[in-house]
Amino acid sequence: MSETTETIFSKIISREIPANIVYEDDLALAFKDIHPQAPVHILVIPKKPIAKLDDAESEDRDLLGHLLLTAKRVALEAGLENGYRVVINTDADGGQTVYHLHLHILGGRQLAWPPG
Repeated sequence: MSETTETIFSKIISREIPANIVYEDDLALAFKDIHPQAPVHILVIPKKPIAKLDDAESEDRDLLGHLLLTAKRVALEAGLENGYRVVINTDADGGQTVYHLHLHILGGRQLAWPPG
């Protein structure tokens, strides 16, 4: 994915497409999933366009850590004190459908294992 590749998430970042945004800072954006798989389903995305986890490089280390800490913050702000799951789907076999790296925060009910 290049800087010019547009996805639905890049259009949410640029406000071309509306979203129910619950958190934003200089590096990340978090918003409610439009097809929730749990009572709480929030996506955390980097503003930097990275297509998938496999495309992250060593220079993205701080950004990746920031995304995880953002997921923690957003989960707690959403009231998930009893626990939650953070998922990153990578490529087709991993279930990735939007090629802009994103973390799913799932919670609000007991989650089963294995997931899929």
